[in-house]
Amino acid sequence: MQTRRFLLAGGAALFSGGLVVDALARPRHGAAPSSSPVASAPAGGVAPETPATTPVGPVDTMARWACILDYGSGAAVLEKNADERMPPSSLTKMMTAYVTFGMLRAGRLKLDQMLPVSERAWRMQGSKMFVPLGQSVAVQDLIQGMVIQSGNDACIVLSEGISGSEEQFVALMNDTAGKLGLTNSHFMNATGWPAENHYMSARDVAYLALRLIHDFPEYYHFFSEKEFVFNKIHQQNRNLLVVKGLADGLKTGHTDAGGFGLCASSERDGRRVVMAINGLPSDGARGREGERLMGWAFANFENAQIVNKGEMVEQAPVWMGTSQTVPLVAAQDFKMLLPHGWKNSTHVGVDYDSPIIAPVQEGQVIGQLTVVLPGGRQATIPLVAGQAVPALGVLGRAARRLHL
Repeated sequence: MQTRRFLLAGGAALFSGGLVVDALARPRHGAAPSSSPVASAPAGGVAPETPATTPVGPVDTMARWACILDYGSGAAVLEKNADERMPPSSLTKMMTAYVTFGMLRAGRLKLDQMLPVSERAWRMQGSKMFVPLGQSVAVQDLIQGMVIQSGNDACIVLSEGISGSEEQFVALMNDTAGKLGLTNSHFMNATGWPAENHYMSARDVAYLALRLIHDFPEYYHFFSEKEFVFNKIHQQNRNLLVVKGLADGLKTGHTDAGGFGLCASSERDGRRVVMAINGLPSDGARGREGERLMGWAFANFENAQIVNKGEMVEQAPVWMGTSQTVPLVAAQDFKMLLPHGWKNSTHVGVDYDSPIIAPVQEGQVIGQLTVVLPGGRQATIPLVAGQAVPALGVLGRAARRLHL
């Protein structure tokens, strides 16, 4: 196997394309043991002053828990206690929304369908959309009341209308969490009301947001609405980043045990970022920290274009073929999420058996392109023959030997 390796900054001006990494691939992490307790934010929600880890070095954040994912690749660009179980408060409603959207997609629920308001829903405390006792409310209004006004009462009406009871709906939430691979999530209710054994991790929150955006684009717009009026009561979206136009979703949450939390997503210049933070001391702090970290994620990383599908990477020598070389081309687009300045510290290698023995079929896998990042992380893409090279006939082989 002949290996040719070169620094991308020096000799690879030809590389300019893009790999599509599966956004649905569940980010790998170490799941906390099933017996591990749910961590709580310190008194007042103030987090320990320890930095988050990132590919570009430590980053300070007052959040107790944090995870920022690149939507296109699913790669984490910032983590702080990202797999620790935490009280998710109203971030729970993202799972309630996911299950509800699934019912709409399946035709088991309709946006204009009217669902009855039970006394249990009407009496539900905490944030409310103020559903009227003994009346019915349209599913669309309930969704808006849930994601914009964070209405606990709306969640109860939806859960009872879909599954008959909140308890049965919660079983559906947990089943869905398992199917999504949310290994550090368990739900005891549909609202996020404080309860023992009710938890999520920051990574699970961020990944659930990613799935909401990807799986239900037709309903994602509900998360970006800045206000909602129901029963003559006007309420503003509690997500300050949405109100300021810095994000197009998703949800906020707050409990004494978990502090103030925020899950937000934004798209800029064709790149989307999903962020989950929790354990902040105040509503204002989560807004400011969310805005700062979102800006940091966009400013420090880029979707680096490496090579285009069909682009020639190398002319490889061929033995006993009608042509002495064959172009090696990329089998697919190749793009990676990399820190700015990646060209100064990233290597690209081309590996293939040499010489290649004729005949060669067009599209035949010949070798691979390897991208090596700082710290040893790497990715590969197949290289294929860009054209066919038939083998020489008997006379041609004899002539070639005489020539040699």
